[in-house]
Amino acid sequence: MKSYIGDMPGLVGRSAELERLLAVVVHPPALAVVEGEAGIGKTRLVSELASRVGRAMFWGRCAHIREPFPLGPLLDALRDIGTGISAGGPLSPVTGALRPLLPELAGQLPPAPEPLEERAAERHRVFRALSELLGSLGEAVLVLEDLHWADEQTLAFLGYLMGDPPPRLSVVLTFRGEEVALDARTIAARAAPSVSRAQVRLEPLDVAETRELMTEILGSEGVSEEFAAYLCERTSGLPFAIQEMVALLRERGTLIRRGRGWARKAIDELNVPRALRDSVLERVARLPAEARAMVEAAAVLQVPVPVQVLVAICGLEREPALAGLEEALRSGLLSEHTALSRGAPEGSARLPGALNSSGRPAGVGFRHMLALQAVYESIALPRRQVLHGRAAEAVERLRPVPMGQVAHHLQHAGMMEEWALAADRAAAEAGRHGDDSEAARLLGDVLRDAPPEGELLERMAVRFGWACVQGLHAQPGFGQMDELLSRDLAPGVRGELHFLYGLLLERAGAAPELRREQFATAVRHLGDRPELAAWAMVGLGVPTSAGVPPAEHVYWLDRALDAAERLGDTPSLQLSVLGKVAMVLTTMGDPRWTSLTERMTRLAGGRPESRQEVVAFWSVGEETSYAGHYEVSERLLDAALRGGLKIDSSRRLEYLIRSSLAVLRYFRGQWTGLGEEIALLLDALDEQPHQRVTAELVAHCLAVARGEAEEGARKLRAAVGRAVEVGAVDALPLAAEMLLRLCRVRGEPPAEDLTGMLAGWRAKGLQPLAVRMLPALAGVLAADGRAAAAGRLCEELERELAGLDAPLAPAALAHAQGFVTGDPARFLAAAHAYDALGSRYEAAQCRELAATALLGGGDDPERAGTLLRAAIAVFEELEARWDLDRAASTARRHGVAGPVRYRGGTRGYGDALSPREAEVAQLAATGLSNREIAKKLFLSPKTVDKHLSAVLRKLGLRSRAGLGQRMGGSG
Repeated sequence: MKSYIGDMPGLVGRSAELERLLAVVVHPPALAVVEGEAGIGKTRLVSELASRVGRAMFWGRCAHIREPFPLGPLLDALRDIGTGISAGGPLSPVTGALRPLLPELAGQLPPAPEPLEERAAERHRVFRALSELLGSLGEAVLVLEDLHWADEQTLAFLGYLMGDPPPRLSVVLTFRGEEVALDARTIAARAAPSVSRAQVRLEPLDVAETRELMTEILGSEGVSEEFAAYLCERTSGLPFAIQEMVALLRERGTLIRRGRGWARKAIDELNVPRALRDSVLERVARLPAEARAMVEAAAVLQVPVPVQVLVAICGLEREPALAGLEEALRSGLLSEHTALSRGAPEGSARLPGALNSSGRPAGVGFRHMLALQAVYESIALPRRQVLHGRAAEAVERLRPVPMGQVAHHLQHAGMMEEWALAADRAAAEAGRHGDDSEAARLLGDVLRDAPPEGELLERMAVRFGWACVQGLHAQPGFGQMDELLSRDLAPGVRGELHFLYGLLLERAGAAPELRREQFATAVRHLGDRPELAAWAMVGLGVPTSAGVPPAEHVYWLDRALDAAERLGDTPSLQLSVLGKVAMVLTTMGDPRWTSLTERMTRLAGGRPESRQEVVAFWSVGEETSYAGHYEVSERLLDAALRGGLKIDSSRRLEYLIRSSLAVLRYFRGQWTGLGEEIALLLDALDEQPHQRVTAELVAHCLAVARGEAEEGARKLRAAVGRAVEVGAVDALPLAAEMLLRLCRVRGEPPAEDLTGMLAGWRAKGLQPLAVRMLPALAGVLAADGRAAAAGRLCEELERELAGLDAPLAPAALAHAQGFVTGDPARFLAAAHAYDALGSRYEAAQCRELAATALLGGGDDPERAGTLLRAAIAVFEELEARWDLDRAASTARRHGVAGPVRYRGGTRGYGDALSPREAEVAQLAATGLSNREIAKKLFLSPKTVDKHLSAVLRKLGLRSRAGLGQRMGGSG
């Protein structure tokens, strides 16, 4: 029997899409995305691309049944690269990390490096190694199909790869749009600016295209439009369905040629089933019984498997089974696959035909998932369960054992106890490979549908909780955690689950009170787990819950420190607790934060390496920024960023640290390029609304300062609402300060939520942070005729801040008192205090206020002019158009001579280098490429190229070599 369905007709109705893909893929680095429903022809389109592209292509496919082997599709694509590695020159030592993952290439890879203790760091090294290996292939195309089934590490790697892709690599991805995760959809959006891109969405064929495809299949020009319309309607225009239907009609013998076309009578008598499912099942019914048994076995297995696995589960003797398999292959329903699911069969080399030409085991599976689903759903439940039971036994004999498949088959065989044990083993394996989200899925299914009892339940529940916390995006149903905690559990297990529940609530941005409840319950049950108890105590010490007095927070922080002292044999955990406690004490002005931070730094040797250490440095660095300890903040955040870049392949931690650095740059008036950096951060954190709120606040404050007052204020109000929801109290003073300044300048009364914020922070003992908004609030009150109330507020805060470590207090109090008294001397004192901190924007505001007060009183106009010109110079450099327009208007009104009014746009530096140009020039002089400079400065390569062109023009140079000589670099 001819395999009609196995024939590959010419590409129909996709010429425009093919040209778009081809135009991009031949200009690497490139990323092409093909989206469409099942049966629409994604694989067929990419196969045609392969025949036209003229360069090496490497293929991987994501499987419906996942195995606890993250990056499997990537590894499958790279197993047969062979001598292609040499195209890019010698491999760096980091690629040796791939030896355990790609034993087929062991002879061509460097020695494996020593394993890293930190799992995230190991994953990051693997990502680097994969990227370098792909870069070594020269001009190549990586194809990954069915990305809607990809594991999270594969998606994370693709995001990492396309953020800084090898210059000669093109990547083609396919997926079903209705099923794909958001991470896959946004890979293109997050790719580096240098990447060429194409996004193709395949639509069903119309009647004319259906007719053309039928002509290709039937080899005839006589397909009528009536016949094509009939088939198009019944197949919904899906190319695969059209091929299936035509194959069925030919097998029936109902396609009758009359002359050069199809007879009307034949068309009327076709009586073709309307659904593709019926078409597939009718074709299966026409097969011999042995072939049907093999097709059903393949449908139950779902993934391509070695022949002996099919034979083992079909229920036939070997010879009839092989004869049935041959018939199923000839029908085109099944086909041979050279890339199997992970695991080679025991004794596969002894089976005739078990190895393909590359020496790898060959397997058999369905040609198309739609056909598989149709057959699977037609199998009666009792037989389906029997086949699944046999499948579990058969695949467990593969090496390595594909535990994901074993668990899947036991579940669908109705063998609940065995399923729980297999899922537990599969989850443990997934955890060892860093695939926490897959571990959470495996365990969550069992715990929801067939929870075991006793020790196994406790072990699985705890492992489930940790997998959810550590997964890249895993978010459990909180109802499932509640269900687990309702069971009879050992105290330690119960405490650990409550602690993990609290972390999950924190990660989801849930109300602080809910988190606090979980942490408090955890502490009561964690008497024998000091490391977890210390973390839970820190959670109770964070002052985010309303109505909790500061003394209670300090109590829990002291207890956490006591618990940390008992963690001497685990310095990384001890360091983490020290960092978290120091973070909170900083916000409260408790001077002990300094000694704790010094201890934390010593334990890490000044260089955080594990994720816990990096997060500790970042946490303290962020809070010292809000409190005004800018130099300490910069040192800690820079160290955190260096450590984060080494361990976090998903770049999520990097983006969060960069957000904190962006806040620091805003506070210090280092605004050159800050808007572009924040825009990149907001794009990178688009899927994490709770984590991006800090960057949003800075972005909108910057927008207001730069003249977008109306739009910036509207967005700032919305961002403040989100920050309140997630308890980001530390970031709120900078937003409240800007909104209150707007109210004062416009003469508008402030909203009650803004004026009430200060009272809330004071109640929580956060005066060192809250004092940042005091000047703006005092200014609003004074402008509203309530200077006395503003004065009392200043006096109260001054008393509360006495004895606290609050570097912002002297400047902010003097600034606020200037509004109360109208005394220019207070504003000048504030300006000098801001200068000492490095707060250039606030210092310029105070000089403007002092000058305005002097001019209003007619006192010392010369001095007032000097102060006003100094403020205008800073506003101009910062491109703070809102402030600049106001200060320039004051200067004109009082006849203050000075520089020509700034009229918007980027400040001109003439033949001198701008600060950003000088920064780019220094890095280029050391020999860094544009791409490396872009990564270091968090700019796009195009922006770096623009700055570098300006540098060469201004310096009269023709090349980077000349720049190296001029700047004293290495060239």
